[in-house]
Amino acid sequence: MKTLAKFIYFKREELGLTQKGLSVASNIPLSEIEEIEEGRILFLSVTQRQALAKVLKCEPSEIKILEKDIADNIISPEIIESLKELILNGAGGLKCPKCGAALDTKIEKMYDLEDNLVLHPKAHCTKCPFQIHS
Repeated sequence: MKTLAKFIYFKREELGLTQKGLSVASNIPLSEIEEIEEGRILFLSVTQRQALAKVLKCEPSEIKILEKDIADNIISPEIIESLKELILNGAGGLKCPKCGAALDTKIEKMYDLEDNLVLHPKAHCTKCPFQIHS
């Protein structure tokens, strides 16, 4: 069975790219490339998917079909929105709503088409597959 992590890894290797090379070419932080290949990031934004597809010489749909939108299937949208607000407000020590383990959180800074800063809260559980993406 193919996973997103394996697909990205093998496509990158096939093209002779390092993780850092893929990071630079796709304009995705190296830490996120590492997390994708480790299987810690299971869902990509449209922008990330398109950038990776361009560099890896494949169609975005080949990547999308392997993504897993874990959070939406197991936790209510209200809890996820509440966690997003807490992350944006700088709350620390957040726990996974599924298993109670610590959440690793970060705020991704992006810009919209009018060059306005847009903040996207992200989190993933340190023990189970739960994650929050924007």
